[in-house]
This record gives sequence, structure tokens and C-alpha cells, in this order.
Amino acid sequence: MLNKLLRSRKTVFTFRELTMLWNDVPVQTALSRVHYYVKNNQLYQIRNGIYSKDKDYDVFELATKIFKPSYISFETVLGMEGVIFQKYNSVFLASYQTKIINCDGNEFTFKKLKDSVLLNDAGIINKDDIMIATRERALLDVLYLNKDYYFDNILSVDFDKVFKLLDVYNNKRMEADVKRLQKHKLTEAK
Repeated sequence: MLNKLLRSRKTVFTFRELTMLWNDVPVQTALSRVHYYVKNNQLYQIRNGIYSKDKDYDVFELATKIFKPSYISFETVLGMEGVIFQKYNSVFLASYQTKIINCDGNEFTFKKLKDSVLLNDAGIINKDDIMIATRERALLDVLYLNKDYYFDNILSVDFDKVFKLLDVYNNKRMEADVKRLQKHKLTEAK
């Protein structure tokens, strides 16, 4: 049973995923197996109900398993894409609730978006079962929750994509903010 787990490309598993990997064994059997593997250091318990093969797991993979549905966005994506220069220790995610979780030395900041935005997959990439926003979607997520936000470098932002994604939010204020940002980009590019 452990061989299936070790052959998997995933590094983080929920208890439910483990039971599915083990061909839907009874819950009590699965609990006993997980307890045995954790006790014998063959499985690492990250937090209640979430496990990894070892301590060398993908933090983004863990982040999207804590609350579902959720996806990596906001300052995490904007920082990776060079749109903002400020470095944060937290991984920022869109979710159905606002909460900060500290887990295994990592901080995860979940920000609540209304369901119609959160559940719309436009501008979200599924990369090896890790849901992550594009730079344009992350920019709009930030604008959705913040009226006055400073972006360090918007030259890499594709405003054609931004305008296509605006419908997801159905928000007039954001439309004005995006037009202002686009105008700023045009003057900055000169």
C-alpha cells in the first residue's frame, strides 16, 4: 500500500486522498495504516488530516489542501511575477473564508472571495493539481479586496486579459481602477 503512495507524483495527501489511493479501504483500516506509517516515519503528518511522504513537500501543494476550494493568488502570484517587489513570508490564497493558518513553519493567509468569484476558474491554472491564479487574475483579486493598492511594475500585465476577466467580478469600481492602471502603464512604458 505504501508503494502506491511513494510512486505518486504528489507530495501532500489528505486523509480522503489516501483512502482513495488504497482502493477505498474501510475508514478504520485506513486510520490504522496512517497511524502505523506516521509512527514508523514512513509518512509525515503535516497537520490533522494532511500528510506527506516526508518533510520535503511542496508548500503550494499543502496550501491548496488546507481549505477547498482555494487557489494561490494575491501577493504570492504578484511577487512571483514581478508585479510587486515586496516579499512576504505568507502564501496568499483565495478561499471561502478569511483566516491565517500557521502550519509546519509556514504561514498561509486565506482571503474570502464571494462564491461567484471563487468558483469561477477563468484565469486560474491547474498545475499538477495546484490551483494558481495568472498574474492578471491575481491583480484583479487584489483590486477586488483593496481600493488603493500600489503595484510596482505593471508593464508585464496583459490588459486585454485583465479586461476579459473583469466580468468575473461584476464590479464597476474595479473597471475604473483597471482603466486607471492601464493608463498608468501606457505612460510608464514611454
